[in-house]
Amino acid sequence: MQAETIERQENTAAGIPAKEGKYLTFSLAGEEYGIGILKVKEIIGMMNITPVPQTPEFVKGVINLRGKVIPVVDLRLRFALEAAAYTERTCIIVVEVAGQSGSVMMGIVVDAVSEVLNIRGADIENTPAFGVRLNTDFILGMAKAAGGIKILLDIDRVLSSEDLVAVRRAA
Repeated sequence: MQAETIERQENTAAGIPAKEGKYLTFSLAGEEYGIGILKVKEIIGMMNITPVPQTPEFVKGVINLRGKVIPVVDLRLRFALEAAAYTERTCIIVVEVAGQSGSVMMGIVVDAVSEVLNIRGADIENTPAFGVRLNTDFILGMAKAAGGIKILLDIDRVLSSEDLVAVRRAA
């Protein structure tokens, strides 16, 4: 019991409880990821995406969602993973991303949505150092949940400011 209290105090000092909460989990190239549920606006099935010229490869285009034009990013391509054909489980998660000039509604294409998990701060570890120069700022932490590891994403940092400008142009 005392060891758990000490660990909880250390985690509080490291800022981990701020990461505690509900996460929408999804799969991408066989790995499980999570996004804070408060960032998720809705989940929709795949629909016709209108391509926009001269945008980065990971920007698939835009969709018309109830009269609003929303840019769509394929997370597989954004993370430099191998592209995959869309299936009946592929869906678009509509998220609100905070940028320097306000928030942007954006769709992210994922392989499949899994579930909503309530993840305790004690189950979240900091992103490990990989020993090479990798930008892992977009990873909030690694959650031990459901017998595996879920990579928790800071969706506001998944796209750099230059990327957000390209996405805004697409919309």
